[in-house]
Amino acid sequence: MHDEPRGGDAAAPGPGEHESAYDLLQRGQALLAGRHHAQAAIVLARAARLEPGRGSILEPLGRACFMTGQLERAAEAFEALLVVDPSSHYGHYALGRTLIRTGRAAEGRTHLRLAAALAPHSRLYRGGLHRLAGE
Repeated sequence: MHDEPRGGDAAAPGPGEHESAYDLLQRGQALLAGRHHAQAAIVLARAARLEPGRGSILEPLGRACFMTGQLERAAEAFEALLVVDPSSHYGHYALGRTLIRTGRAAEGRTHLRLAAALAPHSRLYRGGLHRLAGE
């Protein structure tokens, strides 16, 4: 336990202190919530190195990378998420959007369709498909 607060969500651990993957995940999610996407990507990448293959880390890492324009890294994170959890409707949706942004529209559409099939009541996923149909 610390006697004093750390002084901000992005504060690094003190000398001799090591953050666990869970601590990094919590901090990364707080940074995402605060729209500090670049900082979140750094923190979440550290968490992913400590706990590779954790869907709970890969999803926010992909989101942070997507929001900072690191589309290749985002696609890698979402693809890794789908290896861990092939039925992740959000993983398919996010990978689809990412692929479309990188010019891989046919692959992206496939993932958007999968997301909509896995979660047919999602307005977000249906809206993504409708937007594509209008382009």
